[in-house]
Amino acid sequence: MHHLSSNLKYLRKQKGLTQAQLAERVGLKRPIIGAYEEGRSEPKLATLIHLAHFFEVNIDALISADLSDPEALSSGNIPDTIGRSLRILPIAVDRDSDQELSSLVPVKASAGYLNGYGDVDFIEQLPRFDLPFPELTGNRSYRVFQIKGDSMLPIPPGSYIICAYVQDWSDIKNDECYVMVTRSEGVVYKRVISELNKGYFRLKSDNLEYDPYEVPVHDVIEVWKAVGFTSFEIPDGVTSASDTHHLSGALRQIQMDLNEIKQKI
Repeated sequence: MHHLSSNLKYLRKQKGLTQAQLAERVGLKRPIIGAYEEGRSEPKLATLIHLAHFFEVNIDALISADLSDPEALSSGNIPDTIGRSLRILPIAVDRDSDQELSSLVPVKASAGYLNGYGDVDFIEQLPRFDLPFPELTGNRSYRVFQIKGDSMLPIPPGSYIICAYVQDWSDIKNDECYVMVTRSEGVVYKRVISELNKGYFRLKSDNLEYDPYEVPVHDVIEVWKAVGFTSFEIPDGVTSASDTHHLSGALRQIQMDLNEIKQKI
C-alpha cells in the first residue's frame, strides 16, 4: 500500500478535518487514523472500501496513486467502468452447501445499503435465499431489490426486482432496465442509456410523467441488470393490465421517435 498513508493524510486535510473528526465521520477511533497515516497499520478491506467511498476515489487510486499530484488526482478520479481495479461484491454463502445465496434489499434497507454495500457483516444481515428459477444461471451473482414509487409502471410499487451483477459497465445495453446504486440517488430502478464516453448515464422511467435525468458515472457505485420481477399486487384483470402495458410501450416509442426527429432537425 505504497501511497495509502500519505493519501489519507492529504485527503483528510483537503476536507479540512482533524484526525478525530475523520475518525468520527467514518466510525473509527482517532489513534487508528493516526496509525494509518503514519504507516504503522493498514486498514482491513471493509474499512478501505469505506474510506474510498468517503473520499470519493476508487480503491486503486487511494492505494497506488500519489493524490497530492494534480495529474494523479485527476486520473485517480476517472471512474473504473470495466472493473480493472478492486471492486468488491460481498456475497452470502450457505454454510452447509458452500453455495452462493441471493440477498434481498427491501425498501427499508435501501438507505443502509448505500453505506453497507461493501460490508460483509451488513450483507450477511440481509434476508438471503436460494433462487430456484431455472432461467438463472449458476455462474452469476444475483440480488433482489424492492422498489418504491410508480415511476416504472406497469411494474407496481413494492415489486421485487431480480438482478444480476454487472462488473463491466460497458456491457450495459441501452434502453434496458437496471438497478443502479448511486451516491446521490440511492437505489434506483430505471431504463438506462449509456453515455460512458460523455461521463454519464441517462436514466428513464417507463411512466412518462417522469422526465429522464443524467447521473455522472463517478456517482455510480454498483450496477445490476434486471432479469425478472415478482409482485404481490394482483391486477384487477388480465385485459386491463395488458392494455396498460401496451399503451405505456406505445407512448414510450412515440417519445423515442420524437426525440430522434428533434436530433435530426
